[in-house]
Amino acid sequence: MTELPNTLSIGWLKEQYAAGLLTPEVVIANIVERAKADEAKNIWITPPSIAHIRPYLDRLADLAPADAPLWGIPFAVKDNMDVAGLPTTAGCAEYTFLPAHHAAVVERLVEAGAIPVGKSNLDQFATGLVGTRSPYGETANSLRPELISGGSSSGSAVAVALGHAAFALGTDTAGSGRVPAALNGLIGFKPSLGAWPVKGVVPACESLDCVTVFAHTLEDVLAVDQVARGAHASDPWSRNLPQPAAKLPSKLYLPKNRPSFYGSFADVYSKAWDAEVARLNRLEEQGQLGMQIEYIDDALFSEAAAILYDGPWIAERWAEMEGFVESSQPGTVFPVTEQVLRSGGSDALTAASVFRAMHKLAGFKLEVRQLLADAVLVMPTCGGTWTREEVRLNPVATNSAMGLYTNHCNLLDLCAVAIPAGEAEADLPFGITLFALAEDEGLIVGAAARAMKVEVPVHVSGDDSVVVDRELSLLSGKLATTLIAVCGLHMRGFPLEKQMLNCEAAYIRTTRSAANYKLFKLPTVPAKPGMIKVDRGGSSIEIELWEMPSERFGEFVASIPAPLGIGKIELEDGSAVPGFICEGYAAQGAEDITASGGWRYV
Repeated sequence: MTELPNTLSIGWLKEQYAAGLLTPEVVIANIVERAKADEAKNIWITPPSIAHIRPYLDRLADLAPADAPLWGIPFAVKDNMDVAGLPTTAGCAEYTFLPAHHAAVVERLVEAGAIPVGKSNLDQFATGLVGTRSPYGETANSLRPELISGGSSSGSAVAVALGHAAFALGTDTAGSGRVPAALNGLIGFKPSLGAWPVKGVVPACESLDCVTVFAHTLEDVLAVDQVARGAHASDPWSRNLPQPAAKLPSKLYLPKNRPSFYGSFADVYSKAWDAEVARLNRLEEQGQLGMQIEYIDDALFSEAAAILYDGPWIAERWAEMEGFVESSQPGTVFPVTEQVLRSGGSDALTAASVFRAMHKLAGFKLEVRQLLADAVLVMPTCGGTWTREEVRLNPVATNSAMGLYTNHCNLLDLCAVAIPAGEAEADLPFGITLFALAEDEGLIVGAAARAMKVEVPVHVSGDDSVVVDRELSLLSGKLATTLIAVCGLHMRGFPLEKQMLNCEAAYIRTTRSAANYKLFKLPTVPAKPGMIKVDRGGSSIEIELWEMPSERFGEFVASIPAPLGIGKIELEDGSAVPGFICEGYAAQGAEDITASGGWRYV
């Protein structure tokens, strides 16, 4: 069976399909095997299976890829939203029902050619931010299994992180579409309330619920958003909000008071936040940020966040689940989940308390609308993380801590995108979240693209022209970069991709070398390819082109072990770029894999 890269993306799959190098059948077969191999990680409630995926594969024959923007793209669905013919459990076997129709967002994605591969695990009834509150097992973190995966959209995030899907749907009421993204090194996009319909989603707090997406790139997030967005005739919560057109805000706000960090990883998280703040300030000083950084008092966001679980909105969860919980046998509902749900039935939560909270929240919303006009707020996505054992010993306090910088978002009608921001330590991702007003989703996309230094078309404030962010920096002379060709473990989805990202490199495109190279599998641990230029008997090898800031290029080259090095790679169009080459002596005793056409196909 053809081996796929460790992680998948919409862009890469579409390239492979278009070139005839891959088929959806092969992709699905790989995903089914990966799900079996990772069964102990508790990612799935209904795992990928050819039996229930086959109708979606067969349907592709009647769809032209040009007319179906997500043709053949596999995605995971959190098991609190409906996929026709598959059970919806919401993380509780006794609650299970078999829907006849897809949830509205799932329906739109399927119409666009995407393939729902299975139903992913979650904190029961989407009540939790840790990923351990499921009778189907605790979902293990994708990088360090002893740590929490984040919740409640735990399985969705880990499915994407481990290559079981190119993207995944989650939900977000208090941070469930953002916390798992941060803990697994992903992007988590939470659109504005109502921008994506919630019809067919088991409610948590119905007035605050959002469907969200996990992916590896902003490009993939926007591809999903383009299909999922828009009001639905049968969904009273949905509304028409325009497609986000990436635009740079005039201001980037950071908290004046240093954020609090918690747990056994508090120190390294704190240092990671300081490093990210320093990096953003450095970009501003060098003229590369395009936004003015200002420091503000963020106390009102914390005050608003307290309303969610310390106020009457917890009663909205109880209003949805009271009938089921009260009619169920003892032990049916996960203990800590039942404790949280029943708190919504407290006699203290009167109609008067609801209106008092609504009036207080209205004042916060007014302040925030004035503050965030043409601006984006940046906060840590999480102030730390926990081991799964720590959560078992203290399930309520650990879960509450995870919402410290997320709970305010939907109450204040904000949009948000959680993005990676390096590592706090090895295999411990750190992430930040960008917030903006509901109608300003383009600002978080533009600011995220600039902060991540990736290619997304960005409108510059005050200028109606559209430019590519990378090209703008190059033309202005403010960002010196170099192209670099990679052919092995540094490619997307492979173990050393993180070295590229840590050097602030950005993927440009997949291409091929000139037809005068041989590729060898070197007997190293782990195995890696060696690309050697030859006078005859060579072939064209698939490579990736990345762009790296020149100031980071030297340290990157210094990290490359012999017999590999950096030289000039001739491309199929006759141009030459810096890239990985191998010393000739290494071919002795190495396996010639030139016929494979590239490392991905070995």
